[in-house]
Order: sequence, then structure tokens, then C-alpha cells
Amino acid sequence: MPGVLVIEDDDRIRLSLVLALEDEGYAVRGAASAEEGLVAQREEPADTVLVDLMLPGADGFECIRQLRREDDVPIVVVSARDDTHDIVAALEAGADDYLVKPVAVKELSARLRALRRRGRTLLAPVSTMAFGDLEILPEAGEVRLRGEPVALTRTEFRLLCELAEHPGLVLSRQQLLQRVWEYEIGDERLVDVHVGRLRQKIEDDSRAPRYLVTVRGMGYKLQK
Repeated sequence: MPGVLVIEDDDRIRLSLVLALEDEGYAVRGAASAEEGLVAQREEPADTVLVDLMLPGADGFECIRQLRREDDVPIVVVSARDDTHDIVAALEAGADDYLVKPVAVKELSARLRALRRRGRTLLAPVSTMAFGDLEILPEAGEVRLRGEPVALTRTEFRLLCELAEHPGLVLSRQQLLQRVWEYEIGDERLVDVHVGRLRQKIEDDSRAPRYLVTVRGMGYKLQK
């Protein structure tokens, strides 16, 4: 049974999420603060973590950053804050997805299922794909830059593999949402922020990318 950790300080909302996800077949635990949630994740890691942004003590952004430093667990923000700055900041901190309250449980459950599928399936059957000094080993789940390993989240890895499967071809943001996130309709900012994070890890200069290139008005491509 997949495990979910809900980090939410509002007792009513936390309990409703716990009960609703349990009805969907998840084993769910709750935490009322970032500190409590981090301890819970260390002691008994969940498969997915839901994080509110407005937490007492360390806020949700810091909670996400700390989770990401310790684990590559999929992180979904569930917050009433719908400002573009907050959404982008949460994704840049390391979140994989962002949902605005109130959340439909069926939609949340579908997002969680997609995250789990992304975590256990590989997109490419080949053993190695090389782009200059960048090597992608899909079957091993590894990426190397000049022979050194690059630490990527599961979503970043799948995004890179999807682009590598179509070298030199432009994939639109909507295509990437469908193929990587498995969303028929979604927020294209998910793609942009993850591309930005990926560039910071694989490019010498993320502002002048050598590998992961933007094609204005069309989307992104990975070039050799």
C-alpha cells in the first residue's frame, strides 16, 4: 500500500486529506509542522509527501528544501496560495507538483498515481545516450557530466530522458506535460521550472545552455 505523508498545520484540512486518501487506498500519516514532518519522513519514509506552504516555524519552502536535501521523494504542494511567485518558488525549491486548495481528492489521487508511475518506469530502453560530455544511462537511472554523477530528482531524470529520446527535436511544453507528468491538461510552469533546475545541474552556464535549448515559441530540445 503506497504511503503518503501530509504536512499541514490546519487540523481540519489535515484530517480531511488523511481520511480522503485512505479511502483512495493510501496509507496516510499526518504532521502539523515542517519539523514534525521531517522527523516522520526520516523515521518511516513515505512514497509521496504533501506540503502546505503556510506552516508554523519553518515554512513550506524550507520544508521542501530540507526534504530535497535528504531524499528524492516526490513532493506535492497543496496550498491556498495561488500567486505565480509562490508557485514558481515552491517548484524551484524542489517540489514536483503544485495544487491550489480546495483540492478535489480524485484529482489529487490521479496526480499521486502519476508520480508513482514516473518513479518506477523508465522511458528509454537503450543503455547509454551521449550528448557531448553529458551521459544518460536510463536503465541504471544515472546521469554523468564529464564522468561525474549528477544528482537529479525523479521528475528531472524523466524529463531529461524524454528529451534525450528525441535528440534535436523540439518538444512543446504540452507534449512534455503529457509524456513526463502524464497530465492531459496542466500548468506549463511545471515544465519551465524543471527545465531551469535541470539546466543548473547539467550546464556550465544555465543562462547560455549548451545542451538543453529553448526554441522560442515552440518548446525545448536536447542537442548534441
